[in-house]
Amino acid sequence: MRESGIFQPFFVILCLKQGLFMKNNRPLILISNDDGYHSKGINMLIDMLRDMADLLVCAPESARSGYACAFSATIPLRLKLRRKMEGVEVWSCNGTPVDCVKLALNQFCTERKPDMVIGGINHGDNASVNTHYSGTMGVTMEGCMKYIPSVAFSLCDHSDDADFEPLRPYVRTFTQRVLTEGLPLGVCLNINFPLVEEYKGVKVCRMAKGTWGNECVKSHHPRGYDYFWMVGSYTNDEPEAEDTDNWALSQGYVAITPTQIDVTAYRALEMLRSWER
Repeated sequence: MRESGIFQPFFVILCLKQGLFMKNNRPLILISNDDGYHSKGINMLIDMLRDMADLLVCAPESARSGYACAFSATIPLRLKLRRKMEGVEVWSCNGTPVDCVKLALNQFCTERKPDMVIGGINHGDNASVNTHYSGTMGVTMEGCMKYIPSVAFSLCDHSDDADFEPLRPYVRTFTQRVLTEGLPLGVCLNINFPLVEEYKGVKVCRMAKGTWGNECVKSHHPRGYDYFWMVGSYTNDEPEAEDTDNWALSQGYVAITPTQIDVTAYRALEMLRSWER
C-alpha cells in the first residue's frame, strides 16, 4: 500500500536521523583508542574495516595513554561529532578511553548493540604487563565486560607516522573471524604486531612476566619545587621462554594473547581455605 504524503517524508526524516544506528544486515563495530580520534592508527583502522561493517568511532579528544580502565567520576563529559560519512561516524570525548566506550554504548547504541568492540590501532606495543596500563586494552576490557566480543590491535612503533599498512590483511582476517566465530564469554584478545619488514607468522601465546624500572625522573623547577616525570625501562624477566608475547614479537611473529576479565587466582583458593570461618 502506498504511503500517504504526510507519512512518507516523516519516514525519510526518521531514517536520516537514525542513520548509522538503524538495524541493517551489516555488523556494527565500536572503535576507540588511547591515542586520540585524530591519530593515524585509528584512522587507518577505519580505512581497513569500513567496507566490512558500519563503524562507530568514539575516541579521546587527545592522547590518553596509560589510563587503563579508568573512567571519569568527578568531571562532566562532552561529546563532539568530528566526521560523518556513509557507514562511519567519528566522535570525540574529553574523557578516558573507557568513558568513550561507556558513552557510545549509552548514547548511540540503545537500539543497536555493537557486534564487536576494537581498541587501536595503538602506536606502541601492549604486550606483557603493559596490558594492565594500556588505555587501548581498557577499551577492549570494557567491551568484554559488556559481553561484546572485543579485540585490541597494537603496533610496536610509537612514531606518529607509523606504517600500519602491513597490518591490513591480518586486521581484516582477525576481525572477520571474531565477527563470524565470536569469543568465549569473558575473554578478549590482545593482538600485538612487531616492527619488522615481514611477519614470520602468527603465534598464540601467554603474557610474559616483566617489570618496569627507573620509572621516576626527578627534576627541579626554577620556581623552587621538585617535579617528576614518569618514564622507565622495561625488562623481560623470562627472555628464554618461547611461549610468551615478548618472545613472539622479538622473533617477528604477530602475538595473540587471550585475556580474561576474571582475575581470580584460582591456584590460591585452596591455600586460603584455612582462613575461612
